[in-house]
Amino acid sequence: MAKIKFTKTELKAQQDSLKQFVRFLPTLQLKKQQLQMEVRLSTEQLEKNLEEQKALVRRMAGFLELFSRKEEMEFLESLVRVQSVTTGEANIAGIAIPTFDRVEFEPVTWDLFDTDWYVDDAVQALKEAVSLREAYKVLEEQHRLLAAELRSTSQRVNLFEKVKIPECRENIRRIRIMLGDLETSAVARSKIAKKKSQEAAEQAAS
Repeated sequence: MAKIKFTKTELKAQQDSLKQFVRFLPTLQLKKQQLQMEVRLSTEQLEKNLEEQKALVRRMAGFLELFSRKEEMEFLESLVRVQSVTTGEANIAGIAIPTFDRVEFEPVTWDLFDTDWYVDDAVQALKEAVSLREAYKVLEEQHRLLAAELRSTSQRVNLFEKVKIPECRENIRRIRIMLGDLETSAVARSKIAKKKSQEAAEQAAS
């Protein structure tokens, strides 16, 4: 516990600090609750994305068998080229987090008469897989930022609840006791001085 001065000025400073901590604590607790909810939602979104990726892989399994040769797979991949990934930004509990919008693919054309019927479906499935993968990256960053903010906010809540507020209350209690003792001593000394003064006056009169 930090060293304190046993003065009325220090007492007021400790009381002001206590009021400030007590006033801000509910706001921090509310932010912590909001972040806990957002982290849970973020975890659910990550899990949902992974499930969608797994489901897509199962759906693509049949397509991939049709592209068993290396040159066939390279041809398929050449038809799906990422041009850009568009993201945005949202504000959650006072922090900025990235949001996923869409993936733009380079316009690629191929001869429909010179390719097998399943190439169209395979290209569409591969684009969906790429979009899910890029979305997952953004969701991971969302989760990281929210989790970090939750840890920071939880630490501040614990600091207020378990350290600062109890410390201020204890300091106020100690200062009040000391000031009370000093006041009692001052009154006692005043009475003694008054009594001695009266005795001296009586002796002088006699």
